[in-house]
Amino acid sequence: MKDNPTVVFTKPRHVVLEKRAKPIPGDDQVLIRTERSLVSTGTELTILRAEYAPDSSWSWASRFPRTSGYSNVGTVIDIGSKVDRSWIGRRVATRAKHAAYVTSRVPVDGEMFEPHRILMTAQLDGAVSKEEAAFFALALITLNGVRRARIEMGHSVVIYGLGLIGQLTARFCRLAGAGLVLGVDIHEPRLDRLPKEKGYHGIDPRNGSVREQLEILNRNRLADVVVECTGNQDLIPAELSLVRPQGKFLLFSSPSGPTTMDFNDLCLRDSLTIIGCHEDSHPLRSTPDNLWDRLRNAEYFFDLVANGRMDVSSLITHRIPYHEAPKAYEMLLEDRSHSLGVLFEWSP
Repeated sequence: MKDNPTVVFTKPRHVVLEKRAKPIPGDDQVLIRTERSLVSTGTELTILRAEYAPDSSWSWASRFPRTSGYSNVGTVIDIGSKVDRSWIGRRVATRAKHAAYVTSRVPVDGEMFEPHRILMTAQLDGAVSKEEAAFFALALITLNGVRRARIEMGHSVVIYGLGLIGQLTARFCRLAGAGLVLGVDIHEPRLDRLPKEKGYHGIDPRNGSVREQLEILNRNRLADVVVECTGNQDLIPAELSLVRPQGKFLLFSSPSGPTTMDFNDLCLRDSLTIIGCHEDSHPLRSTPDNLWDRLRNAEYFFDLVANGRMDVSSLITHRIPYHEAPKAYEMLLEDRSHSLGVLFEWSP
């Protein structure tokens, strides 16, 4: 019986809700009834637009039809033969797709992390809502990048692009001790989502020089760290020009085209460090030298939400019934400037 509605990208710019068979859990898997899933408006829309060079690393995403989504929260309703029955009824967060029912392998202590394994279990019951928990996948990306950049107390950070990754980066930088967090975006609704606390500032670059504003706010200094979250490869040279000598440039976004720049003037002369922050740079497991694998970062994110130190509910802009998913992607393709946290609602 085909009773599992699933979001499918059938071809570039075309999305359908396809009825598929409900999956059956394998021996070491659980079956999850999805409650909420979060749209990654950067990665998913880049894939859906398919506007990238055929020989780029994006080319893996050019195979259509394809399912989408990687931030799913739901409740375990069935188990495989090798899984303890105590899993039934638990709320879990997984890297599963946008679908009413998904399966995930149960984690085993001491094994290396696998991307589609369950990340959290009982910690989600009550302390963290299903909506908040759905942000975990993007939180892992940003937490990993902030750690790789070694943001410290008093650092000044400029973040270009205040979508979800930029918004989360701003908050994690402040938690890490950054003294000044300056967000740059051309969309006022995104600038308005920055916290109003002291230390956060937002700038629309069309209203004046970002460099001049940075120097006013930062005692005539350039930034210790500049973070790229726009995905616009043409902005990178100007962003690099805001990094102080021996400062750091953090690349979170995945630009879909080449950047032309003078490395001598924009990197070599000031001895800058350029840091790529793909999620796969997480260590495969926690070690004494690097504690922060995906699981441990996820635990920390949920702890921050549970104890009120991280607010992600204010980033939710859309709650959309799952059957309206195709229209939601149409909306996002047309204009996503007013969209941050876009949640699909699958069950109460």
